[in-house]
Amino acid sequence: MPRREREPAPALEARVAPELRGILLMIAAVGAFALMDTTAKYLSRWYPVPLIVWARYASNLLVLLSVLAASGQLARLRTARPGLQLARGLLLALATLLFFTSLSVLPLADANAIAFVMPLFVAALAVPMLGERLEMARLVAILVGLAGALVIVRPGSDLFTPYALLPLGMAVCNALYQILTRKLAGIEHPLTSLVWGAIVGAVLLSALAPFVWVRPQAISHGALILVIGVLASIGHFLLIRAYDYASASLLAPYTYTVLVWAMLLGWLVFGDFPDGVSLAGMAIIVVSGLYLAARQRLTTHRAQK
Repeated sequence: MPRREREPAPALEARVAPELRGILLMIAAVGAFALMDTTAKYLSRWYPVPLIVWARYASNLLVLLSVLAASGQLARLRTARPGLQLARGLLLALATLLFFTSLSVLPLADANAIAFVMPLFVAALAVPMLGERLEMARLVAILVGLAGALVIVRPGSDLFTPYALLPLGMAVCNALYQILTRKLAGIEHPLTSLVWGAIVGAVLLSALAPFVWVRPQAISHGALILVIGVLASIGHFLLIRAYDYASASLLAPYTYTVLVWAMLLGWLVFGDFPDGVSLAGMAIIVVSGLYLAARQRLTTHRAQK
């Protein structure tokens, strides 16, 4: 039997290194988003949530416009699909508003875990909106993931309040946002979609800002309000760079590291840590999401053959 030759080390490193870089960038990206959520939850003790959301989009837009201007890419502001970009921006702004409102009451890790049914909603909505097939295995995974969310919120318990439903609403909005983003793939440059999300959110919430305006009560608060938008910009930039090095199907499981970030930050900043029941619900959601990601990766691999 002929002996299989070992792949040369430089060739192996050339193939593995970009994927590892993409994974590390994804972990850093979700860490930036978790830190943004932590900052928003902290500020919600003193400021109305719509004001915090406005600050997130306004400062995010300023950062993006500065980067585009400095790199000579202001032409990226032009879009070939203004209707879809407007719809995406509205959905993203609503998702952020719902989620930040839930964070004002719910523990950081619990809110993030409930919101992580989003990939399950994407899988369900992809059937009518993108024409994908709803296989029995996918349907079971979606139902199991939703059951995990119910385990966390525990209907009938003190945790089951209207605020516990807000991350689910955020997940629906985010799923629709992801579907529309898929529709724009290959049509719009990622930077165009990124800046248009910030434009729509900033303009929409600027109309609300005068009615909820509260002056920063401390210099540190003013700095944190600006930091939220900077963290959003950093998170999105790292996310885009991650996809430059690795495929979406490979990176999808690593988005769940946000739960680790959320548990760590929730414990360090607020003294919150999920109990055993919540951890079990998180595990159910993660397993169902990873199963869907694995099936999607297998389907994509087969289609490329």
